Amino acid sequence: MPGGKETRLLHLAEMEKLDKTLFRLEQGFELQFRLGPTLQGKAVTVYTNYPAPGEVFDRHKFRTLSWHNPTGKEDDSDKYCKLDLQISGSYQYYFSLGNEKSGGGYIVVDPILHVGADNHVLPLDCVTLQTYLAKCLGPFHEWEDRLKVAKETGYNMIHFTPLQKLGLSRSCYSLADQLEVNPEFSDHNKKCSWSDIGALVEKMKNEWNMLCITDVVYNHTATNSEWLRMHPECGYNLVNSPHLKPAWVLDRALWHLTGMVADGKCIAKGVPPLIENDQHLNCLRKIIYEDIYPKIKLWEFFQVDVNKAVQQFKTLLTQGKMGTKSDPNQHLQILQDPDYRRLGCTVDMNIALATFIPHSNGPAAIEECCNWFRKRIEELNAEQYRQTTHHQDQAVNCLVGTVVYERIACHGPKLGPITRKHPLVTRYFTYPFKELTVEEEEAMIHQPDKACYFMAHNGWVMGDDPLRNFAEPGSNVYLRRELICWGDSVKLRYGNKPEDCPYLWAHMKKYTEITAKYFHGVRLDNCHSTPIHVAEYMLDTARKLRADLYVVAELFTGNEELDNIFVNRLGITSLIREAMTAYNSHEEGRLVYRFGGEPVGSFVQPRLRPLMPAIAHALFMDITHDNECPIQHRSAYDALPSAMIVSMACCATGSTKGYDELVPHQISVVSEERFYAKWNPAAHLTSGEVNFQTGILAGRLAINRLHQELGAKGFNQARSEDQVDEDIVAVTRHCPTTHQSVVAVCRTAFRDPKTCFYSKEVPEMCIPGK
Repeated sequence: MPGGKETRLLHLAEMEKLDKTLFRLEQGFELQFRLGPTLQGKAVTVYTNYPAPGEVFDRHKFRTLSWHNPTGKEDDSDKYCKLDLQISGSYQYYFSLGNEKSGGGYIVVDPILHVGADNHVLPLDCVTLQTYLAKCLGPFHEWEDRLKVAKETGYNMIHFTPLQKLGLSRSCYSLADQLEVNPEFSDHNKKCSWSDIGALVEKMKNEWNMLCITDVVYNHTATNSEWLRMHPECGYNLVNSPHLKPAWVLDRALWHLTGMVADGKCIAKGVPPLIENDQHLNCLRKIIYEDIYPKIKLWEFFQVDVNKAVQQFKTLLTQGKMGTKSDPNQHLQILQDPDYRRLGCTVDMNIALATFIPHSNGPAAIEECCNWFRKRIEELNAEQYRQTTHHQDQAVNCLVGTVVYERIACHGPKLGPITRKHPLVTRYFTYPFKELTVEEEEAMIHQPDKACYFMAHNGWVMGDDPLRNFAEPGSNVYLRRELICWGDSVKLRYGNKPEDCPYLWAHMKKYTEITAKYFHGVRLDNCHSTPIHVAEYMLDTARKLRADLYVVAELFTGNEELDNIFVNRLGITSLIREAMTAYNSHEEGRLVYRFGGEPVGSFVQPRLRPLMPAIAHALFMDITHDNECPIQHRSAYDALPSAMIVSMACCATGSTKGYDELVPHQISVVSEERFYAKWNPAAHLTSGEVNFQTGILAGRLAINRLHQELGAKGFNQARSEDQVDEDIVAVTRHCPTTHQSVVAVCRTAFRDPKTCFYSKEVPEMCIPGK
């Protein structure tokens, strides 16, 4: 088919569910569904939500595809139904036999990125992105001089952290208002607006050949968001999420313990404000087990009031009530009180009456039966006590682990003495009222006008299932203190559909529309803990405004199949991958092969071929803004070779502002307040401005140009197996049509040369070919 359309064939197999398999296609491709051997001769109907020509995409609207039979024969060997893929995004298909759904999956169609005044195509594998912390750009009228550093060093895409008004913590990702531009970008002469930012974005696209993306943060909002105070139903509070009440009581008790330790009131018990050793930690455990847990009695939230239950049971027996069991295997069990009151749980009295039956109607028989019932309730309560103790043990372990990391560990932040500003552990819930005693505060949890403002903070849970919402009923993450908590942000509660929390869905929809209107793409912050149905809805909204939306995701699942679920349902274009996860040069080279490129071969693919499962396209970053600075983690000598290794990957690549200038520390998204340096070709090294004499900027320009050239000219195969020695790795990019290759030989410096030995001898290398 020389010069024809690229066609991919997907053979359907009975009962084959491919929800966790990724099929990536390009716009302009034709996808043909054909019947596999198990479906030949059967009445198969294929459905898809890919819109018919002229229609708008609706995720929930499926249509039937018609069969084509080019040879006219009665057998099914060559008949097919097809899709002409002209719109980027995520689309679902399924097929049925008769009325029974038999199988299905997803297809992801990549966006086409256009750049420049002539709107030429920027291939995904040519992307070279740099992250800028928006708050470090300064007043809007100074942005161009700071962004020009990326332009002059060959980047073609800018990733801005959120440009919205920030919360009290000043974290780039804790937003006070998702709809308002950060007022710090304005000055006394002019207020900065979204249209101003949009105009700059378009100028960069047309004149600088650069695209711009920014984050969307759907998980949480700053604790001081004004709209959250007006709409507390948007958070997980103790009114709409009463299952969090025991965790809240524990959280408040730990806060009061913080005050006691900070004030020196626990020194006599072996816990000074400055915790420095295992003895202090053991004494801390003892205080929690002997003073706090017995006082707050968390188990009572899960137990039955024995006397009350027995009295109710006795009354029913005296009245001659009889119980029946619909299932003979039904056993008496505790029914959780939905309001989570102390000793508010119950049991099914019908099951109780069917289980404990007096042998007569006399008072003695009834009393004996009540005693058996009492014993069973006490056993059930004891099981709840054991379960709560298990949760409490985990809570102590997590608490102590946090204290060790924050106060003692060499690699930790070394926060110093316990204070109210730097508490024993980060608070899990908001508390906007005057501090009272533990007992007085607990009385508020059953007062809706107050309890609605006790909201759960957001965070992340190590090793958690990303498809599970850790704040919903059934999860004990908050009670077990397993959350790595962000105390500046409230976790948002969307429910299952817009009707469950109308204000929140409408607010975030406006936020999404603003973003899609002014930017060429989005980065899904904490995609792994964003409710997937919420992200689906918001990205559908964004693509209505910008069809070729570039979607990048921060997704840490540790599992390729889980990754594929998110990529399939959300139509993610590129997953962020980090070179900083590599522990040596060999591993870094292996990441290039894993994330970026088909294996080197010597064949040209035909235009008509089977659709093969793919791995998610990568945005391979030498460093992200969440990583430790490589100068601290490795050495300054490693910046250029590691950047080169990353740039040899057949995928999008990226870096973070500061890496190229060899800034010797992590530029914090929370605490950094300085502005980035401006571009000045004539600047002196000490001027505070930058040019090609600064850091590795000149090298970066060459690296970025090479990466873009290799992507544009079809060098889409990679090999990184040439480990020359412990520190030297060779990476090959190969073009299967011209059979040309480019080889990068990189001498890394993961260890500090000042303290570690590096051989001065470079082994001989054999690079085959002409």
